[in-house]
Amino acid sequence: MKSHILFFALLTLTSLTVFTACEKEVEVIVDSTQPRGAFTPSKNGTFVEQNGTGSKGAVQLGTDADGVQFLKFGSDFSTNFATGTVTVYLSTSMTFTPDPGNGNPELRLIGPVSKAGENYFKLDPAAAVKFTHVILWCGSANIPFGYAQLQ
Repeated sequence: MKSHILFFALLTLTSLTVFTACEKEVEVIVDSTQPRGAFTPSKNGTFVEQNGTGSKGAVQLGTDADGVQFLKFGSDFSTNFATGTVTVYLSTSMTFTPDPGNGNPELRLIGPVSKAGENYFKLDPAAAVKFTHVILWCGSANIPFGYAQLQ
């Protein structure tokens, strides 16, 4: 009788081990466009509206826990998205000055922003110290939507 109980206990333990080992592993996806760990700002600014576009909100330049640089729009960020996607640039001034034929080393394309609220832009490579402003540019209307000086 003891051997039957011992046999069933051993069989149950073996079955649990086999079924546990066959469970699917949960895949964890890391979003590399978002900061890892705490975001630490090094420069701050506030958007100044241009051309009646309603642009407003905070912007910060900083790094995450791994030392990767990001540009962060605050939860209070908004602008008029009715004309299409607004493009974000870093600049050495508040004025958008492209030079399509030669490029402009004083202007760096960051990417599009198409939603209000908090947005992160991973800067790879990190932004040069010379960039002091963030510009919101609407290419379809060919006008600036706003700028922020980073201090």
